[in-house]
Amino acid sequence: MGKLDDALAKYNKEFEKIGVKKVDQALLKAAAKACGPSLYSADASKVGTSDKKEIERVKNGFLAKKLGVTGAKADNAIEKVIKTFGAKNRNKHRAMFYYLLAKETKKATALKGK
Repeated sequence: MGKLDDALAKYNKEFEKIGVKKVDQALLKAAAKACGPSLYSADASKVGTSDKKEIERVKNGFLAKKLGVTGAKADNAIEKVIKTFGAKNRNKHRAMFYYLLAKETKKATALKGK
């Protein structure tokens, strides 16, 4: 298995822990690829939801540029994804976060197509 496959296996285990039962593997792989090299950096591979600048980066970089979601819809999606993880969960992996945002905003096809 390669690094990407190892990461995907880890994310599937984490999804089980937070109660996400059915994971679209093609979408998860697309979300992981959307992370680019940050996927393999210990710090950058996670989303720090208490950092407002980080949330703005997710909103402006991923939601707006990749999925075309802005404004209140973007804010609501981020809030719901944080609740899914649990606010105190320190393992908010970026690929999982992006996956859940794509599902929440119903923009999975936009992510898969890129």
